[in-house]
Amino acid sequence: MNFLLWIIAVILAVVGIVKLLSGAILLGIVLLIVACLVGPGGYSIFKGRGARA
Repeated sequence: MNFLLWIIAVILAVVGIVKLLSGAILLGIVLLIVACLVGPGGYSIFKGRGARA
């Protein structure tokens, strides 16, 4: 499950950076924040706050 969350976080971060570079600053920032929250080191929507495997 951690690997899947890591992949999702990387995809969100890459899309967020592309949006920042293309001029959609607010959407880019939101996507980067969501990437930090979804990643296995952040807040997992599947296991709760601070859950680590």
